[in-house]
Amino acid sequence: MSGTMMDNKPLSPSSAEAEPTVPMDDAKPGASFPPASLPSSSPTHSGSHESSLRNVFVGPDGIHAFPRWLLYLAMAWVVFEGEGWLIASLQLHLNALWWRMMTEGSMMLAAILPAFVMARIESRPFGDFGLPARRAFGPSFWVGTLWGIAALSVLMLALRVTGAFEFGSLSLHGARVGKLAAYYAVFFLFVAFFEDFLMRGYSQWVLSQGINFWPTAAFLSVAFGYIHGHNPGETTTGLVAAGLIGFFLCLTLRRTGDLWWAVGFHMAWDWGESYLYSVPDSGALLPGHLLNSSLHGPDWLTGGSVGPEGSYLVFVVIGALWVLFDRAYPEVKYGSGTPPSPLPPVY
Repeated sequence: MSGTMMDNKPLSPSSAEAEPTVPMDDAKPGASFPPASLPSSSPTHSGSHESSLRNVFVGPDGIHAFPRWLLYLAMAWVVFEGEGWLIASLQLHLNALWWRMMTEGSMMLAAILPAFVMARIESRPFGDFGLPARRAFGPSFWVGTLWGIAALSVLMLALRVTGAFEFGSLSLHGARVGKLAAYYAVFFLFVAFFEDFLMRGYSQWVLSQGINFWPTAAFLSVAFGYIHGHNPGETTTGLVAAGLIGFFLCLTLRRTGDLWWAVGFHMAWDWGESYLYSVPDSGALLPGHLLNSSLHGPDWLTGGSVGPEGSYLVFVVIGALWVLFDRAYPEVKYGSGTPPSPLPPVY
């Protein structure tokens, strides 16, 4: 039987830990980041201070993982602020739906664009960070989509059987059914790209070089749950559930080798909640949903203001997903790429 927490073997330098330190003359191609040269002359007091400061950011294998992550986050913040200024100038010319779409799209770009810069700095393909173009919207994405809608449907069926959920009548008619279904598919695709790449793309890749895959996954999953606390109507149960779903998506990255399965799952889950079943998603009930559905009963069952993600039943679904996925995808694939040749040394 495969064990999910027993696969924490070292990954190749293309997505996990740095290789052992070697002298510059014997350096092998493929080191995860260019090694730093050491001064040959005796250090002065000023030089010693400079060296100490440098050691905070640069080690024998190059710039440490954490400063590289901070550089990525700083660039993401700059991009997002610049986009925000541009979008704000268009707000009066857009309706609420398109304003929401553009805002989510800007967040997606803010997470992804800086990673292209980091790919150039680190002399490696952007695809190493979890979104290889050759697998874009391929079978893995669509299988993840099916798992996402099926998992949510199991949760909603359980709520229906207990009397906590009612489908109600149709809220949309005619062409608006298809138009808004397509709108929310694209909208939640942007959401999935933003959240999955920010938390499980470059961030997961670079921090895994410093503290290995699973400790990084745990840290980022806690952060993923925490940032959902800014959503209106969130509760502690909902935050814990969001963190655990994030941790499950880290498992899918580990076993499929990239984020395409996770993006499909994430998009389908959110689309199913907000549009198809028309219930609150992380505390928000979005306009233009399909049904006039309703939730009845105690908060521990319905999720209260959070929606089904705040129900205690969601933990049963997450546990089942972990076990089933572990059996369906037993092989570790993340980090199997070939590392590129190193850049010139950093002085």
